[in-house]
Amino acid sequence: MANITYNEAIETDIADLVSLLSVLFSIEKDFNPDLTKQQKGLELLIKNNATATIQVARNSAGKVIGMVTAQLVISTAQGAASAWIEDMVVDAEYRGCGVGKELLQKTLAWAKTKGATRAQLLVDITNTDALGYYEHLKWESTQLQARRVFL
Repeated sequence: MANITYNEAIETDIADLVSLLSVLFSIEKDFNPDLTKQQKGLELLIKNNATATIQVARNSAGKVIGMVTAQLVISTAQGAASAWIEDMVVDAEYRGCGVGKELLQKTLAWAKTKGATRAQLLVDITNTDALGYYEHLKWESTQLQARRVFL
């Protein structure tokens, strides 16, 4: 699709990003859209740009139509940084056009420049579209299972 540009998000993108997260969190069973929490989280990611990124795709009007967030963690298994990828979502109108693939590539390139040697992500086990998408892109499943506790 022509006229799609890619770059890092800035604070003025937050309203568009919150809208995209609402779409994503309506699909994922473990999360619920919450404007205040999503806005705060996005602001923190943008401010922590040394160890986090929000890669975005924009249409010709400059509206954010896709996003991927990533943060660095230290992996003892790798002995290096690892990128934790979250919040991969593309506006329905732009799906199937390579936007998601390009966003992931840009995110992985960012991680590599920061010294990361691996990237990982979580995907909702009921989101068969996402599972198939990541499999198509050669992301490997692991034997690990996510667990959480709220503090």
